[in-house]
Amino acid sequence: MNYLCFSILNNGEEEIFNNECEYAAKKRKKEHFGNDTATHSKSAFAGFIILFDIAVMDCLAVLSNKVQGDGGVRTSSVLSAARLSSFYREKWIYVHKESTKERHGYCTLGEAFNRLDFSSAIQDIRRFTYVVKLLQLIAKSQLTSLSGVAQKNYFNILDKIVQKVLDDHQNPRLIKDLLQDLSSTLCILVRGVGKSVLVGNINIWICRLETVLNWQQQLQNLQMTKQVNSGLTLSDLPLHMLNNILYRFSDGWDIVTLGQVTPTLYMLSEDRRLWKKLCQYHFAEKQFCRHLILSEKGHIEWKLMYFTLQKYYPTKEQYGDTLHFCRHCSILFWKDSGHPCTAADPDSCFTPVSPQHFIDLFKF
Repeated sequence: MNYLCFSILNNGEEEIFNNECEYAAKKRKKEHFGNDTATHSKSAFAGFIILFDIAVMDCLAVLSNKVQGDGGVRTSSVLSAARLSSFYREKWIYVHKESTKERHGYCTLGEAFNRLDFSSAIQDIRRFTYVVKLLQLIAKSQLTSLSGVAQKNYFNILDKIVQKVLDDHQNPRLIKDLLQDLSSTLCILVRGVGKSVLVGNINIWICRLETVLNWQQQLQNLQMTKQVNSGLTLSDLPLHMLNNILYRFSDGWDIVTLGQVTPTLYMLSEDRRLWKKLCQYHFAEKQFCRHLILSEKGHIEWKLMYFTLQKYYPTKEQYGDTLHFCRHCSILFWKDSGHPCTAADPDSCFTPVSPQHFIDLFKF
């Protein structure tokens, strides 16, 4: 930053820059510490980092207006790029429960969506399901709360997800469910125009609905190509290994889908003990006792029980990787990216954040 500033400023402009920086920093520091310091003491360091970034960006904005001469346009462009780089270089966001003058723009759902780099997260197989579930929850209830920029980012990420599924033929069912919920929401918004506040022109929302319907058609026409490979396949594994694989699934639909591959896998996927274990994992005993389904011979139909209970009660969610929340700093972040934590034992302060918890963090 210093190299950039000194390379484009003369001595007189250096003094302007220094004065403006000092003024902006003092002003923001005064306003920040005018709030209840006791409430925010545990996250003081994180707050300082954020305020420092804001002060730097404000100084650059003032400087870009003051710089004159032939190089003014070029200098302004360089400073604008520096501001964007400063703003988006960290992949974490400070979450607070009250709106203040200094931090208002850092706590909306849309801002978190922009800052946490979901575009890269979908390329990580551990995070893919997590991001898809989060997009689905936003589609159901939070779509209109996103800013215009966040909405554009949302649909750009969704486009990348659809193209990824079309290319590698993995997880089509997840995306079909997401697009079904999204198309339902868009239909309601378009038909009920005027009943709710929409960010953007109605024609934009109609175009989005058409895009989603087009994605659905592409996924509907998706044909799974058979792999031409003379090596070992899943069917070549011993029965006990195939059984172990099935017992590791936490989603009943995954078991059903795998059972359609070969007659052997179908036989294993119909095992009553497998479905009993799945029911016991997801639901409490009181829950499935209320919805007992018995066969003609008096045996419990555990497979039917699972899909019946799924309609009444939520199932447990499992993800390879999730966002984390630091209770000490009140910061939301990807664990491998880290954040500026001041706790003596940071790992003890980290809590995994489910997609629903992520949505709830931004409800005030």
